[in-house]
Amino acid sequence: MTGTRTMYENTEFTLSRDCEAIQIPSGQKTTIPAGTQGVITQSLGGSYTVATYQGLARVADKDLDALGLQKPQAQTAQKPASTTDGQVSEEDVWNQLRQCYDPEIPVNIVDLGLVYDCRLIKEPDGGTKVEVKMTLTAPGCGMGPAIAHDAQSKILSIDGVDEADVQLVWDPPWNQNMISEAGRMKLGMI
Repeated sequence: MTGTRTMYENTEFTLSRDCEAIQIPSGQKTTIPAGTQGVITQSLGGSYTVATYQGLARVADKDLDALGLQKPQAQTAQKPASTTDGQVSEEDVWNQLRQCYDPEIPVNIVDLGLVYDCRLIKEPDGGTKVEVKMTLTAPGCGMGPAIAHDAQSKILSIDGVDEADVQLVWDPPWNQNMISEAGRMKLGMI
């Protein structure tokens, strides 16, 4: 699965235009000016972590052209998993959550153990509401709202999901024991 998703890591760039970004770890919106040089440190889940003289920032997929790059063919036609008859399965939701990443850690939020609860609620009109409770590796992380919004957007892209509520919770506090075996392997902890 690492094929096209990681192909831009360690790629140097010079911004061709001003580019919106989210500073890491503060979570504050910023604009990186045209002409800024930097390197892509992580390219997972449709966003890019870049290092510039301003520090680390997260750049959205829509601004890939500012980095002087093009979307890989596989990503341009990327449509999240859809189900038949608009029936949503919990597996569909978990698969979408596995496409969300903390911009500083190359492991998805599911394997990091950040997702505590996922519930599907069938609405009387036939639609589905998804409620997710997740946490962060550190309560003070300013990226929390951005990661939660990313999770919500990915859940809403599932055919049949009408509403998605992603809540940040702090109980129980996250610790490294919550990382899955796959996550531990990726981080070199095994």
